[in-house]
Amino acid sequence: MASINLIEAFQDFKDAENIDRPTMMKVVEDVFKTLLRKKYGSDENFDVIVNAEKGDLEIFRRRMIVEDGELEDPLTEVEYSEAIKIEPDFEVGEELYQEVDLIDFGRRAILAAKQTLASRIGDLKKSALVKKYEDRIGELISAEVYQVWNKEVLLLDEDGNELILPKSEQIPQDYFKKGENIRAIIRRVDVKNNNPVIILSRTAPEFLAKLLELEVPEIFDGLITIKKIVREPGDRAKVAVESYDDRIDPVGACVGMKGSRIHGIVRELKNENIDVINYTNNIQLLIQRSLTPAKISSFDIDTENKHAEVYLKADQVSLAIGRRGVNIKLACELTGYDIDVFRENEGGEEDYDIDLYEFSDEIDEWVIDELKRVGCDTAKSVLELSSEELERRTDLEKETIADVVRILKEEFEKE
Repeated sequence: MASINLIEAFQDFKDAENIDRPTMMKVVEDVFKTLLRKKYGSDENFDVIVNAEKGDLEIFRRRMIVEDGELEDPLTEVEYSEAIKIEPDFEVGEELYQEVDLIDFGRRAILAAKQTLASRIGDLKKSALVKKYEDRIGELISAEVYQVWNKEVLLLDEDGNELILPKSEQIPQDYFKKGENIRAIIRRVDVKNNNPVIILSRTAPEFLAKLLELEVPEIFDGLITIKKIVREPGDRAKVAVESYDDRIDPVGACVGMKGSRIHGIVRELKNENIDVINYTNNIQLLIQRSLTPAKISSFDIDTENKHAEVYLKADQVSLAIGRRGVNIKLACELTGYDIDVFRENEGGEEDYDIDLYEFSDEIDEWVIDELKRVGCDTAKSVLELSSEELERRTDLEKETIADVVRILKEEFEKE
């Protein structure tokens, strides 16, 4: 029997672990039954036997032996005189099984069959890949960086499948090198030009949720529920958590002893500030907690229009608004309310100021602590002093003070 070398085609099947054996056999059978129909007009009296291990197949033709001169259908019947040429012991009425030599199909037909088979395998692998990752949307994955481009990063999973992390799904401070492993969640599966494209994300709220699930056993076990997460990737995030077990402090469990649990997540998110708050159905209390670290003096809430006016002392306004307005923006997203911030005493209105801790992504925390030690709690309180005065009062070097002043000035220039 002259066999088509199908080893490469079968190897493709083996490489695609998601394609099961019955599907493989069915595809090969369909391809060669199409070949039989083209040559004989029907495939009803043919058996296609696939040997996936050896990488070949056998085709047998079944015909009924009839008396000479009584042949009516050459496709399903064979005359006795022809049958005994194959095997002398045959008798009329028996069924003749005869192996079909693939050479009889012709070289062109065989090549066409191989191409069709390769195409079908490719389509099956793509479908299997799409299904595999559609079932895993929202799941945390670790993958290796293969190529870094301006607009996206190409990664490979453990099976060598290509994954894409677009620039829009990267944290602004992310920096990747070829060969390193990074974590992200599977955001969605797109199909472009009939090819599946698996999109990953590190900016989605679900990414933070999965990291919390890994670090906090109580979340993984269902003792603590994450009600909502809002993020400004790389800057700040707010996480509302709730526990139905009164013995568990959900905020304390998420933060961990001396911040042990949250610190690893903060590092993964490139020093993103994470505010973990207790969820409540009391909207006034929820708004108050969502504006942390600011302390609110009084409220005026319109529940029908989902609008809240919040009054604070002058030194708390900058904390409530946050740098670039991020804190209040996230508070609005978390609560679902439009929040307006007002100073408690409009008559003694002060200039807009920003707490130094809002600059912790650009200024080291020990530098901020040193400035606060000498009474400089806000950006303007630092800028009011000369560089010489700051150098005299603190233990900071001249270059460090210059960097701090530059960062603070740039912020007010933006405003």
